[in-house]
Amino acid sequence: MRTIVWLLILAVVAVVAATALGNNDGLVSIYWLGWRTDVSLNLFVLAVLVTSLAVYSLVRGLDGLIGLPERARRWRTSQRDRSAQAALREALGMYLGGRYSRAHRAAQRAVAIQADTPDLTPDEEFSALAHLLSAGSLHRLQDRKRRDEHLKRALDIGRLTRKPRVLEEGARLMMAECAIDDHDAPRALKELADLPPGLSRRTQALRLKLSATRLARQPMEALRTARLLAKHQGFPAAAAEGLLRSLASEALSTARDLDQLRQSWLLLDANERKDPLIVARAVTRMAQLGGSVEARTWLAPSWDQLTQHSPEGVEALAFALCETVEGLETEWLARLDKVSQEALRAPALGLAVGLALAERQLWGKARVLLLSAAKDNQLQGRRRRQAYVMLARLAEKEQRLDDAQSFWRQAALVESGV
Repeated sequence: MRTIVWLLILAVVAVVAATALGNNDGLVSIYWLGWRTDVSLNLFVLAVLVTSLAVYSLVRGLDGLIGLPERARRWRTSQRDRSAQAALREALGMYLGGRYSRAHRAAQRAVAIQADTPDLTPDEEFSALAHLLSAGSLHRLQDRKRRDEHLKRALDIGRLTRKPRVLEEGARLMMAECAIDDHDAPRALKELADLPPGLSRRTQALRLKLSATRLARQPMEALRTARLLAKHQGFPAAAAEGLLRSLASEALSTARDLDQLRQSWLLLDANERKDPLIVARAVTRMAQLGGSVEARTWLAPSWDQLTQHSPEGVEALAFALCETVEGLETEWLARLDKVSQEALRAPALGLAVGLALAERQLWGKARVLLLSAAKDNQLQGRRRRQAYVMLARLAEKEQRLDDAQSFWRQAALVESGV
């Protein structure tokens, strides 16, 4: 379209020039040293135009010749810049493709090209990215010494750029990740602690902190971090539920005394203290530390809602009661009576209720439930042995020595796996 417009303009100019100059009889007189020359006005105008064009072309040509070295230098610089950019893109592609040796070499080639070209404008961001790619590649190659050198260079250069936070934060996150992979929990936690507040709340930083706290065996801190990740949808809901439950159970299981266990229990949120699997873990650990009475106070609210729990939750609560039956209070008899029918169908629940009734010396009811649980192969051998042992003791108390001997024999066979 533009070509057509220009052709139309040229045609109009040609028509106007032919019309104006075709009938022009004007002359131009030129005097020079006593000489006079008359020239047609049309020819004079044409000569002036040709001369102007020639002078312009000559000036442009001379300028081109004079500026040729500078243009050649700029062209070479541009080519070097393109080579450096291509090397960096190659390094990124190799890194993502798992070719870490080639990625490292390409990244360093990019840095070398830029360093060997003084005419290039210094680009700190370019250099920092290249060093980060080299560090990541060397980390995968288990070359820790050179990896740390490149990370330090990237961090130092990142602080000099116009956007220091972006590259500095990237280097710090990579340092923390490398420390975790090196199983150096203190160094990883230190790097994460030095992160700016905004960065420390990002999903990647929280994931790294979760890994570092678990590596450092700090389950309560890991649990707090996992809650933040779950809030920011850092992993699927099902995975979040399982992870939170696992960390809460780990925090309770690692308590060294009753005070630490109580503190860990209070640090759990309301939903976690209602989770039957977590409750069972807390109750079991409390009983192991000698706090059976307090353990039952933790167990009671979940036991009262027993029918609302999943079979897995019911089984966990039942086994927790098995660990806390010593000194069982009378008030628990009503709770046991409510689940007596379910206990006949669920071996774990039958074992727990049977042990509890035996503790309260209700031997008749206890014997029925314990015998049913002991013969149920769905129970683990340790639990079946627990039932046989209690049956043997009950038989001894009732002076049924032959039955007691038989139950002791069955307990031994179950323990040996026969």
